[in-house]
Amino acid sequence: MTGEVVAMHIAGEAGAAMRALAEARATAGAGLEGDRYRKSIGFYSGRSGDGRQLTLIEGEALEAVAAEAGIVLEAGESRRNVTTRGVRLNDLVGKRFAVGEVVCRGVRLCPPCTHLEELTGKPVLRPLIDRGGLRADILVGGTIRVGDAVREVE
Repeated sequence: MTGEVVAMHIAGEAGAAMRALAEARATAGAGLEGDRYRKSIGFYSGRSGDGRQLTLIEGEALEAVAAEAGIVLEAGESRRNVTTRGVRLNDLVGKRFAVGEVVCRGVRLCPPCTHLEELTGKPVLRPLIDRGGLRADILVGGTIRVGDAVREVE
C-alpha cells in the first residue's frame, strides 16, 4: 500500500489560518517546524494523549464529503498537516509508516470535532466520521515534501 502526499499545511498558532507548504522539516518527538502543536500552542495542546506531532487526512475523504454531503472542505480547512492520496490512513493505526524520509507511528484516528465546525463554519462533523484522518508521532525526522510517498514500513 503506497500513497502520496498531495498537500501540506501548518498553522502558527491555535485557530490561525492554515498555510500551504511545498515542504516542511519534521523533528522526531516534536512535530513540524512552525506548526502550533510543535510549539505546544495548538487548541488541544493542553490535553493528554499522543499523536499531535503530525496529522494526516485522505484527499479521497474530502472528495467524498463534497460528493455525499455537498460540503467543500479544502485540504487546509481540514486542519490536518498532510493530505494524502492512495493510502488508507485508518489502517495505519498502531503501525510504522514513512512519509518520504520521515518515519512515523500511527497513534489513533483523528475524529472531527466541533472546533473544526466552528473554525470552518461548515457542518462537517457527521460527514467526516470514520474518515477524519490519523494522528501520528514522528519517530525519525527529516523533510516531508508534496509528492513524497506514504507507505507502511516494518
